[in-house]
Amino acid sequence: MPANKKYLTPSPWQRFAKISAAILGGLMVAVMFHMALATWFNHVAVIITSTFSAFILWAILMVVAFLGKNGWKMWGIYLLASVVLGVIFYFGNQTNPII
Repeated sequence: MPANKKYLTPSPWQRFAKISAAILGGLMVAVMFHMALATWFNHVAVIITSTFSAFILWAILMVVAFLGKNGWKMWGIYLLASVVLGVIFYFGNQTNPII
């Protein structure tokens, strides 16, 4: 049974934005989240658990990217989340340097 046309994304640019946001943006947010956690908590424990939890978070973020109506908005959300997590990582690294 073919998909209903009203649920498909008509623009190839929107399709590209959703796919790239799902793969690259989701990975970027998942990695930055675990990097930010590693600077504030025990970095060895975070790195060990991130082998599984980063993949699960990435898969969830991939699904969320396809649930959105606009792929460029999803890119904006993922970039904003990455910048916020990067700032948390930066200040965590300044406060608790890993030597």
